[in-house]
Amino acid sequence: MVFFESDPSLQLQGQRILDLTWEQFPWLAPNQLAWTWLVYDPPFLVNTGGAINAQSFWQYSVRGFSYRGVESIYPASVVKLFYLVACHEWLETGMLTPSAELERAMADMIVDSSNDATGLVVDMLTGTTSGPELSPEPFVTWQYQRNLVNRYFQTLGWPELTTININQKTWGDGPYGREQLFVGKLRENRNRLTTEATARLLHSIVGGGIGIGGCDRKPCSTSCNAASILKC
Repeated sequence: MVFFESDPSLQLQGQRILDLTWEQFPWLAPNQLAWTWLVYDPPFLVNTGGAINAQSFWQYSVRGFSYRGVESIYPASVVKLFYLVACHEWLETGMLTPSAELERAMADMIVDSSNDATGLVVDMLTGTTSGPELSPEPFVTWQYQRNLVNRYFQTLGWPELTTININQKTWGDGPYGREQLFVGKLRENRNRLTTEATARLLHSIVGGGIGIGGCDRKPCSTSCNAASILKC
């Protein structure tokens, strides 16, 4: 069950937008587009400045429309938003120590979409580094650590996150060494997101309900915070 409510008028508008898109871009195949659209009706329940708490925000419904919203797609730099959220969770739980260099990397990752900055962020989130190929046993440990962000997002219990994969750096020229082995010869382990997963994350940020204090988590408890998933 999706987190937004389907609305007949929104369905008509959404389909009209899709039809206009294909009319203007006729070479765009139906399976080359995915879209999730959320509509916030007045009064706008945006949790800015603590206007409402996260628990209250999640009592309200939001209208939405989705076309191929559950299709797994290579997200390119959209994945950086998920890494940013993980950084704030790690900082909140003491898994990361605040530093000027971390702040610079987080800012450059989002503002400039820097792949180099993203690489450092992934290293710090997971305690892994890029480098030459590893022997089998150390590589198993390395892969487990690199999947730490994946495990964190699965603890949120959102059905929209079931099929996503968030464990790769973003690259310019491409991965080498252990990174190449990890992504796979056919890129079978590449990052994957859906538009509904991304919309759910953005909706949670709007509501101020992400992280260990996020009541979007059901049930909400410190047993599923970032530190505990190291042992999961």
